[in-house]
Amino acid sequence: MNQVYIQPNEWSILEEGFDSQMVKSSESLFSIGNGAMGQRANFEEEYTGPTFQGSYIAGVYYPDKTRVGWWKNGYPEYFAKVLNAPNWIGINVLINDEKLDLYTCKEVVNFKRELNMQEGWLSRSFEAVLQNDVKIKVETKRFLSLDLDEIGAISYNITPLSNDVSITYIPYLDAGITNEDTNWDDQFWDVLGISQDNHQSFIEARTMKTHFYTCTFMESKIFIDGNEITTNSANEQSSNFIANKYQQEIKKNQTYSIHKFGGYVVDRNHDKSELVAAAKTALDKAVSFGFDALLAMQKEAWAKIWSMSDITIEGDVKAQQGIRFNIFQLNQTYLGTDASLNIGPKGFTGEKYGGSTYWDTEAYCIPFYMATKDQSVARTLLEYRYNHLEKAIENAEKLGFKNGAALYPMVTMNGEECHNEWEITFEEIHRNGAIAFAIYNYHRFTEDYTYIPEKGLEVLIGIARFWHQRVNFSTDKDKFVMLGVTGPNEYENNINNNFYTNYIAKWCIEYALENIDIVKIDHISDYIRIKEKVNITDEELASWKNVADNMYFPFSEKHNVYLQQDGFLDKELITVADLDQSQRPINQKWSWDRILRSPYIKQADTLQGFYMFEDHFSTEELERHFDFYEPFTVHESSLSPCVHSIQAAKLDRMEQAYTFYLRTSRLDLDDYNHEVEEGLHITSMAGTWMSIVEGFGGMRVVDNSLSFSPKIPKGWDSYSFKVNFRQQVITVNVSQNGTQFELEGTKAINILVNGEQVTVSPK
Repeated sequence: MNQVYIQPNEWSILEEGFDSQMVKSSESLFSIGNGAMGQRANFEEEYTGPTFQGSYIAGVYYPDKTRVGWWKNGYPEYFAKVLNAPNWIGINVLINDEKLDLYTCKEVVNFKRELNMQEGWLSRSFEAVLQNDVKIKVETKRFLSLDLDEIGAISYNITPLSNDVSITYIPYLDAGITNEDTNWDDQFWDVLGISQDNHQSFIEARTMKTHFYTCTFMESKIFIDGNEITTNSANEQSSNFIANKYQQEIKKNQTYSIHKFGGYVVDRNHDKSELVAAAKTALDKAVSFGFDALLAMQKEAWAKIWSMSDITIEGDVKAQQGIRFNIFQLNQTYLGTDASLNIGPKGFTGEKYGGSTYWDTEAYCIPFYMATKDQSVARTLLEYRYNHLEKAIENAEKLGFKNGAALYPMVTMNGEECHNEWEITFEEIHRNGAIAFAIYNYHRFTEDYTYIPEKGLEVLIGIARFWHQRVNFSTDKDKFVMLGVTGPNEYENNINNNFYTNYIAKWCIEYALENIDIVKIDHISDYIRIKEKVNITDEELASWKNVADNMYFPFSEKHNVYLQQDGFLDKELITVADLDQSQRPINQKWSWDRILRSPYIKQADTLQGFYMFEDHFSTEELERHFDFYEPFTVHESSLSPCVHSIQAAKLDRMEQAYTFYLRTSRLDLDDYNHEVEEGLHITSMAGTWMSIVEGFGGMRVVDNSLSFSPKIPKGWDSYSFKVNFRQQVITVNVSQNGTQFELEGTKAINILVNGEQVTVSPK
């Protein structure tokens, strides 16, 4: 593990002391966003040490041509790159004409950085001695507005401590930006125009190939000791850069400040010919409020989010900090306000993985958004996939599937597959099942069936057709088999009969058939419309049922467990406990050849099936499979510890459940995987929420009622969370002495607690 330098705190992420070795990690950990845009925590002033510059606009991407030595039919033509956008936060600082650069300063003391999660802002303060021996104090604060989501604001304050000095602020916009992650070192941005109007500056640019039109903008205000001053600025401009220059003589202990407002407008929300006008409107509104009023609005907006989504933990500060960090980052990444957006695995914190959508959204994120926001947010995420159904059918057609079979992409921005690792893209097909499971999960939790006849059934039919065509009939086994797949455990590629893939395929077909029957009876006009549109026949449905009824599942009589895949017992079954710890993590120490022949499991695989279909198996079966598979699991996926935490809690193994919880909640804060500088693991953060709500709280939907089986880790005094269940908000407080439920609303609700029915009345 990297040096742990984040200070424990219930509401803030705190870094004390400047360490140039940790700058890139901190740039990830202190990232900010507002759902429409986000940025890594780069310094505003120039920094010449190792840094990873990153600003991102939601939904704006570049199709980076696939780099591969050979080509096969159906191979994705491009990998969708999350684009590093033009930089608007930059403020070069000159002190007596010497540039402020923390990497070259003689001394940096009292350095403190804070990400205040309760109020939604990032601050930094330090004292520095420059090469010219001038000593200054710097205090900065910035945020991306939730209320005006095209706007970010920066307050940057310098106080000379040693003598009177000349200070120059040079706020700038820079479109000469490149991605850290690029296949061919392409130029991603084409600058169309640079302009200035009084103190407002604009760079119009569009992405190459995808032609997203954007305008990056800024305006600045200057203050001495808190009093705004009128000053003229000199301008600098080049082909992709524009800056203003504000120079002032400042006395010792006076404070010279700049408030910079900036951000992006994009043609996803405005006419591309009106972007500068839209930018002016956004700036005028932001400047009329001013930094302090915008900050007050930010605090109110975050208070509203926390009032519903907060999880409190008494008696364990590191656990409390971990869960709030996860909840905070999820809300910074996606707020459900734009139906064309989704939740990228790195959010706005880095470029790795590309794309905006993985199966993580359906398997992990939807439960969080469903329970902590209005159910319409979860429905919007479901509709995102419905809107991409035609692309999913095209993706399947490229691989030779017919008749409306749909294969949802492993990674996508627009519904088109753009992940280019063959063994994952075309073998990790279980993601199709997660799309269907999310529809089931939404209906189970909200009781809103309307989505299925309106849109969801068409998705279920396309997915069922894919599974029906993907199987082979084995005359040897007299069963249908699934060959050449990669399950959730990516440390096994191109294997046969992955239990989880076969199981979810069978379930998808059965669920589609069940809902066809319901819609046929209860929503006849929708049924007629869908039947005509997709040309479904009784013969086809009978053929589906035959596959579902005769699916093969590898099973070991010796171990009395379902096998992860046909060849699992052919491996040398050495547990993780007996693995030389110097070999960890194996994905950084071993060749792929060695990993693929090992028994080691990256994340829940067979156990993923036991998590999603828990009510299909007895607790004894879960325990048997957990005891068999967890000892081989190296948890080198961010999605692994949360599922194991939930299952350990169900098995009353609270010490193990807590260990897994702490790992998932502090995966990035403590940099378990030695990669946090690349960005945060946003989608797995929803699994952290699940670890408490579904794991320790034991929340399920049972017999159409909300059910809880509360447990509490030994070291905690108490914990609490809220759930929005069918428009009724229930607060659950669990302590070492028992559990209390409180209901907001007007009518009582019946819930199950440890299997017993309990009535909760309002207040």
